[in-house]
Amino acid sequence: MTKKEERLQKRREKLQAELARLEGMRTYERKYEGYGLVCGIDEAGRGPLAGPVVAGAVILPRDCRILYLNDSKKLTARRRELLFDEIMEKALFVGVGVVSHTRIDEINILQATYEAMRQAVEKLGKEPDVLLNDAVTIPGVTQMQVPIIKGDAKSVSIAAASVIAKVTRDRMMAAVDEVYPGYGFASNKGYGSAAHIAALKELGPCEIHRKTFIRNFTGEEKRLPASGQAETKSGSADE
Repeated sequence: MTKKEERLQKRREKLQAELARLEGMRTYERKYEGYGLVCGIDEAGRGPLAGPVVAGAVILPRDCRILYLNDSKKLTARRRELLFDEIMEKALFVGVGVVSHTRIDEINILQATYEAMRQAVEKLGKEPDVLLNDAVTIPGVTQMQVPIIKGDAKSVSIAAASVIAKVTRDRMMAAVDEVYPGYGFASNKGYGSAAHIAALKELGPCEIHRKTFIRNFTGEEKRLPASGQAETKSGSADE
């Protein structure tokens, strides 16, 4: 076998492995497709010190193939951008929900996350029959719900929602960086990096900082959280 043939063989093997991985991520979609439209839901921005929490809801066609689709945290920024465009092109319906830093301070991050998820479902343009959620059960919705721990790595629909939410929020934070320079929002996306915390202590908070998240850095008196914060989801703060 020549070197060219070896390279071609390796590419074929890599493609077959990727197709097999994607097929494994369709397990939940296959299980519930008999109920009707299956929608994946995920969010981005639960952990940052600033900015909104964003949720994505995606309904993909049956047997939709989007190579390299995965949990958004496992992808490079460039890959997420490419996948975002492909998802928007191939998905049957996409909905995005955005809940502001102000609302997060009012009702707490968990309730704000639920609110963003409900918004995303409402903005799909078509009512889904089954919701595949990344780890949580969303109050206030009527559809059948299937919470899946680390669902963004186990379901193509949730992975697609993860990418939509992450890219949407990242773009918002890059735009905000021009309005509130000095905090590094374009790079840290509002998360508590060392440079961000240093800037927060030096410059003080800006309009989009979450007051209930930054009190340890600003010396504000700790406020009792609102009810409903007991439920958590596994994974990193970047979810």
